[in-house]
Amino acid sequence: MRQLAVLSFVTLDGVMQSPSMPEEDPSGGFAMGGWAAPYWAGVMPHVERVAMAHPYDILFGRKTYDIFAGHWPNAPKSETGERMNAARKYVATSRTDPLNWANAHALNGDIAGAVAQLKAENGPLLQVHGSAALIQTLQAHDLVDEFRVWTFPVVVGAGKRLFEDSVTPRSYTVQTAEALENGVMHHILGRA
Repeated sequence: MRQLAVLSFVTLDGVMQSPSMPEEDPSGGFAMGGWAAPYWAGVMPHVERVAMAHPYDILFGRKTYDIFAGHWPNAPKSETGERMNAARKYVATSRTDPLNWANAHALNGDIAGAVAQLKAENGPLLQVHGSAALIQTLQAHDLVDEFRVWTFPVVVGAGKRLFEDSVTPRSYTVQTAEALENGVMHHILGRA
């Protein structure tokens, strides 16, 4: 059985929506996109070192998959890019158009059941990148084993949150707590 880890960039007030750029996810009228961009230079090497250096498969919601698939296949050559492109990718989607990024597989219908089946298989860590709605589904079905969270010293107000109001209360154990030089905090939180 393998573990499932959610990787997320969040603001101090818990918003995970559209960290990279304004057009990333303006749904719900969100106008604060790009809030993490000023911190990337100090954060991305850390992400690559602590989260992307070991084998993993990726679980995406369709919107996040489309963003990543639009970037990584054509990105400048790097170890991270090679790992992203080679990783097996599972995409929660109701759409029927093809998934053209290498090693991408659609998950349709009962997403929670499909993810539970993936977790029951042998394989590397399943990482969830972005994908706010998918994360809520995974939390509702108790499928998340670990949160890897980078908290940025920014407050943006309303937006999609990592932990929405409907989340089931539970406790986590802090496995790692680390302050980056630019003020971003990194935590790895496992099931208590």
